[in-house]
Amino acid sequence: MAERTVVALLFGGRSSEHSISCATAGGVLAAIDRSLYEVIPIGITRDGAFVLEDDDASKFTLDASAMPSVLDNGTRVAWPSSALSRELTVLDAAGAARSLGDIDVVFPILHGPWGEDGTVQGLLELVSLPYVGSGVLASSLGMDKHFTKTVLAASGIAVAPWQTVTAAAWAATPTAVQDAAASALALPVFVKPARAGSSVGVSKVKDWSTFAAAMEVAFAEDDRVLVEEGIVGREVECGVLGSLGGAEPRASVAGEVVMTDREFYDFDAKYLGAAGIELVCPAVLTDAELAEMRELAVRAFTAIGCEGLARVDFFLTPTGFVVNEINTMPGFTPISMFPACWIATGVSYPALITHLLTLALE
Repeated sequence: MAERTVVALLFGGRSSEHSISCATAGGVLAAIDRSLYEVIPIGITRDGAFVLEDDDASKFTLDASAMPSVLDNGTRVAWPSSALSRELTVLDAAGAARSLGDIDVVFPILHGPWGEDGTVQGLLELVSLPYVGSGVLASSLGMDKHFTKTVLAASGIAVAPWQTVTAAAWAATPTAVQDAAASALALPVFVKPARAGSSVGVSKVKDWSTFAAAMEVAFAEDDRVLVEEGIVGREVECGVLGSLGGAEPRASVAGEVVMTDREFYDFDAKYLGAAGIELVCPAVLTDAELAEMRELAVRAFTAIGCEGLARVDFFLTPTGFVVNEINTMPGFTPISMFPACWIATGVSYPALITHLLTLALE
């Protein structure tokens, strides 16, 4: 067998999306082309310890009754000591050190804060390791809904009207905050943490009497919260991939989230198979609608400086497309919408992994 590229697969993490990252790791471990890649699985515990994990996809199956997790097994993985080295080392539970050899590329399949937000990307930049996905700035922008919207609006891309509230402002003048939102935004509104994903901490407010409770739920996740006007329209999304050789990024066909008996696309519906949601891929759009959506997705990807991959979520309203958000490390389990859209476009799940790793090395 020819020498294989060594991939450090990084997953888990300190965020509330820890289990989703683990499930993504299971998908990648099962699908990655072992003739091309040697994988070193590195888990991050909920306390932030880097541990050497098992190369066992079945260990990280998404199960509502036993969500996958990285447990502290006593090992500690150490990153290279400088930008002149690519050697990983590990201390075993007894404190004995050994080399894991040199790595070629890191695949940080982390979701949420302390992983998807530029923090881990900064760590990898410090030791000059190639990695999949966006850099520090785009990761930070994509994680923060307030600044994503600010940049997209400045780029001429339609976004939903919103207000951003700090924890300090809410604690000091909650009535004034609610009055300001009520005067500027029409019900229903969505209250969501500025920096969280997978619909964690999100509430739909249909009556202002429930606004305060929704704010408390969101503030449990972040110290800045968005109050966003609900948009009436179809929920559609597509994946964007960077292209080799510096060519223009490209967008997949569209997927659609259809609410059959649920208020919104929450965590349980996304990952635990809760009823009331139907995922349609490819979505039924006219050729003109799909072309416009793809063009807007690439514009949004470029506007915040994304690299590698992203998923762009839209509302299709009677007056056109409105961008909801950009996810710079989208859910990547085999049944997630990002790979599903690319599979429907003609790119298999293993080929998608290979493309992203090739792009990172380039």
